Amino acid sequence: MSPKRHTLSKDERLHGRNDISRLVAEGKFGAVPHMKFCFIPENGLPYSRILVSVPKKLFKRAVKRNLLKRRLRESYRLQKETLQEGKGLDIMFVYNTKEILTFKEIYGLVGQILAKVQRS
Repeated sequence: MSPKRHTLSKDERLHGRNDISRLVAEGKFGAVPHMKFCFIPENGLPYSRILVSVPKKLFKRAVKRNLLKRRLRESYRLQKETLQEGKGLDIMFVYNTKEILTFKEIYGLVGQILAKVQRS
């Protein structure tokens, strides 16, 4: 039995106009301080997919946007085992504050979001 690997493959990233439109149209929205999220409980796949968004309106410089997106993806990658196995869902994380949060703070927010999604 091999140990679980914390990876985030291309398949686990939500992409494509149709999938994203479906998420926004049919998804359930929620919020925690500094972040908003949208999710669909069943995506018909055995794995979950994520979409990370940091608006250009909040951070003009791509360097800062990319830093926050990396922190969000890494936070999800380390906590994705908390989601149910075999039941895939689609989640969109939207960063929603002008301040740059530390990795520890973002990790906590992603944990809160995943807990809320699990309860739904």
